[in-house]
Amino acid sequence: MVLNVDFSDILSISQTIGIIATLLLSLYYNRRQIQNLSTDIETQVLNDLDEKVHRLNESMVEHPELSRVVTNLPSISLDERFSFDVLNVWSHAYDMRERKVLNDNEWSGWVHWMRNAFKEGTIKEHWEQIHRNEWFDPAFEDFMNKEVIAPIEKGYNEKATTA
Repeated sequence: MVLNVDFSDILSISQTIGIIATLLLSLYYNRRQIQNLSTDIETQVLNDLDEKVHRLNESMVEHPELSRVVTNLPSISLDERFSFDVLNVWSHAYDMRERKVLNDNEWSGWVHWMRNAFKEGTIKEHWEQIHRNEWFDPAFEDFMNKEVIAPIEKGYNEKATTA
């Protein structure tokens, strides 16, 4: 049994293989583009929501009596409102990092800013109150407690024991 294949048959098979390979590559890259588009849409939605929360916080700063709409606390100081806004921005940055929108260098800068604020500012006291009321995503709260606050407290304890 001898296979009789001439040049036109080989050319036809090669063309078919080429067309199939081109289709598979097109499908692969289209799928990646659709996934990237989906991530871009999610990011835009998060940005829009973050902007709305920021505007709500601005309204509460201008009109403190509006804070009763979202919390029964007797009064919320300007520091507490601003702390919530800062933490909300950090939560948004955390969400962008989870979606791989922020690269390692950008994220390192955010984490450095967070740690410095907890080390040098009063946001830690406000975090304790806000954290107890569970205002933020549990994954973000876990990140803040383990990756931002814990290293600072560990650093303070090491300095206290070596001094």
